[in-house]
Amino acid sequence: MHINNNTQWSKRTRLKSFDYIGPYRYFVTVSVYDKKVLFRAADVVDMTYGVLCEYSEKARFRVLAFCFMPDHLHFLTEGQDGESNLKSFISRFKQVSGYRYKSDTGQKLWQSSYYEHVLREEEASEKVSEYILENPVRGNLVAHYLDYPYSGSIWQKPFSGLKP
Repeated sequence: MHINNNTQWSKRTRLKSFDYIGPYRYFVTVSVYDKKVLFRAADVVDMTYGVLCEYSEKARFRVLAFCFMPDHLHFLTEGQDGESNLKSFISRFKQVSGYRYKSDTGQKLWQSSYYEHVLREEEASEKVSEYILENPVRGNLVAHYLDYPYSGSIWQKPFSGLKP
């Protein structure tokens, strides 16, 4: 029997034993299609942020922090009750923002899937928010996180310059 060592196995991205429904906190990363640099344009960030806010509310989530890096989006979100469904929320957010972007440009916005980390009880939301806000500093885009226009947090940096 010959074993093909070049076979690509897809990595499971969701936890088998967790349904992603309920009042849980998540650190989510969504990447732009082909890692294109799209989130340097204020109009693209503004549209995407508006859809994020709209669909988080509809899905009964609260966005606690966010950062639009040039080729991906990080955000911290929290389900508000037992009806909050992360999979549905992310699916609708990506679908609607992707449709609007493609209608305007003829190009895809998002890679398939996304990464999420379910925060444990002992993980402080404020610390995760700090990590998210510091991304532009670590990426050498700005010297201080307050200088980056495409991020915000309910704790460290008010949402500014974007649709509420």
